[in-house]
Amino acid sequence: MKPSHLHSSILPLLFFLTLAHGLSPKCNTPDKGSTLQVLHVFSPCSPFRPPTPLSWEESVLQMQSDDKTRLLYLSTLVAGKSVVPIASGRQIIQSPTYIVRATVGTPPQTMLMAVDTSNDAAWVPCTGCVGCSSAVFNPAKSTSFKPLGCQDAQCKQVIDIVYCPHILNLPHTVIASLAQDTLKLATDPVPSYTFGCVQKTTGNSMPPQGLLGLGRGPLSLLSQTQSLYQSTFSYCLPSFKSLNFSGSLKLGTKGQPLRIKYTPLLKNPRRSSLYYVNLLAIKVGRRIVNIPASAFAFNPATGAGTIIDSGTVFTRLVQPAYIVVRDEFRRRMGRATVSSLGGFDTCYTVPVTIPTITFMFAGMNVTLPQDNFLIHSTAGSTTCLAMAAAPDNVNSGLNVIANLQQQNHRVLFDVPNSRLGVARELCT
Repeated sequence: MKPSHLHSSILPLLFFLTLAHGLSPKCNTPDKGSTLQVLHVFSPCSPFRPPTPLSWEESVLQMQSDDKTRLLYLSTLVAGKSVVPIASGRQIIQSPTYIVRATVGTPPQTMLMAVDTSNDAAWVPCTGCVGCSSAVFNPAKSTSFKPLGCQDAQCKQVIDIVYCPHILNLPHTVIASLAQDTLKLATDPVPSYTFGCVQKTTGNSMPPQGLLGLGRGPLSLLSQTQSLYQSTFSYCLPSFKSLNFSGSLKLGTKGQPLRIKYTPLLKNPRRSSLYYVNLLAIKVGRRIVNIPASAFAFNPATGAGTIIDSGTVFTRLVQPAYIVVRDEFRRRMGRATVSSLGGFDTCYTVPVTIPTITFMFAGMNVTLPQDNFLIHSTAGSTTCLAMAAAPDNVNSGLNVIANLQQQNHRVLFDVPNSRLGVARELCT
């Protein structure tokens, strides 16, 4: 299997965390039915928390830097520069922010896997992996493990040119063999699930215990479990500030919310795995700001438009859209002194008076309270608008609705009916 150019780094979000001493969340709560517990990578239950907390300023700057890497990855997808879903020599992936518990093999071996709506891959670090974490899957201990060769149909679904053997020495790479084994999600076993059994990773290329792609490509979770889950799932991402940090990932049509508003999912034939939506306008408070229609226009040829993404932290808007939103935000704040912090150019040391920001999609409006568009320092002395313009080196015309803006909402991906639903929900 051809190696992938991957780059990832865990997002330091510790400045949000205000855990009370002596209180511990329920880290071993069993998953039930087809619902999985979703954890932030820095929840007290996660083994991936860094040992040394960063300062608030360092955390914000690191998050912004990592988001830029993520946006570069997304721009290569929408522009069609990376021609295969999970095995391009030019692909860059940033580690997503949320993880779920799954098991692989017979008998089952527990893995914590990052979930990502803009990836199709399933990556599992295997025994003997160079550069992986200490928690790896041991194929020799699984009676249901089956290696796949370059002649197998699944291999041809993920690579344009097959390399056998695959020995290339590139920075930020993942070298993996295609394999199949039983994947168990909550109480649902999925026999013969195809994934990349990682043999080598360099340059912090992937999440420590692997990745579970929730995109729409041929080897994504949706495609491989179509008869079980009917290509339908929803998640509720927990707030960074909550003590428990536990949200949920619901797979399949059962248990999904009935009272929910929908917007159509759009499809880019060049990148059919991404979840495009039709964003029409934005309200700051009660005022619809004057954003040119071209800023949100969907163009499959260029990849321009708006996507929902679970792996980016802060929403990014193309320059013409962001400038208008920012200027109205500043106007509403009156004469308060505005400052900047890294890529955030609208920060204040006085209380922010704008109560809501509303994303207006075709068929539904999503009104965000302050927790979904502001970030605060631990001491509460500085508050920033948690959105930014797309970096200058990302020219795809892509707007990204990121995970901070999705927190404490149930986001439902109904692929058979080509629609995306959003409803307010306290996730934790």
